Amino acid sequence: MEKIVIVEDDVFLRAEIQSILEKEGYSVECISSFDTALEDIASASPSLIILDLNLPKLSGFDICRALKASGLGPILVLTSRNKLHDELHAFDLGADDYLTKPFHPKRLIARIQKLIHLYANMRVLLDAGDFQLDQNANVLYIGKDSISLSENEGIIMKALLKASPLVVKKEELFSLLWGSCDYVDENILQVNMTRLRKTLDEVGMSNRIKTVRGIGYQLIGGDCE
Repeated sequence: MEKIVIVEDDVFLRAEIQSILEKEGYSVECISSFDTALEDIASASPSLIILDLNLPKLSGFDICRALKASGLGPILVLTSRNKLHDELHAFDLGADDYLTKPFHPKRLIARIQKLIHLYANMRVLLDAGDFQLDQNANVLYIGKDSISLSENEGIIMKALLKASPLVVKKEELFSLLWGSCDYVDENILQVNMTRLRKTLDEVGMSNRIKTVRGIGYQLIGGDCE
């Protein structure tokens, strides 16, 4: 199930968008604390981000720039700012689409479906400096070498890379891998982490995943620290 993160400070509009998306079958996470917006977006590991421009703390422009620098996307800007220079500036910063308020729900869903489809069929590399991860094909590139990851390995690696250098909490990984923290044995997560570590060992990337006891996991070494 694709997860969409809504970055919108208008409580009522945020709830309306969430309702529209959930009725279409999307998993939705809303950003309500703008002190840690970037960290919260990264930890959600979204399939798409709906981003307002007029936000407290960081502006939507600043968030857009930072998200693209981290390899996060696609980004659909949803804003009341209807000036051409705002739209062009958003695209310059890496926005993938731009939709003005008020909007028709069907138009919003059509734009979302198009972006998710485009990203699913293109090579999207997350760059860690000394290695890259194709987040769609779950292929890890290390110099001239490459190795295919299993689906679960790809999900974990993508979450670690997007959050780096921050720690990814165990609960977040439970949600990404199995949709919920409920009734999931922690040993299952440990087994998946052990498999990923062995895969990384095969391409000379030993000891790149640090266990933060009682909290979660962190990508370290290379350019990740």
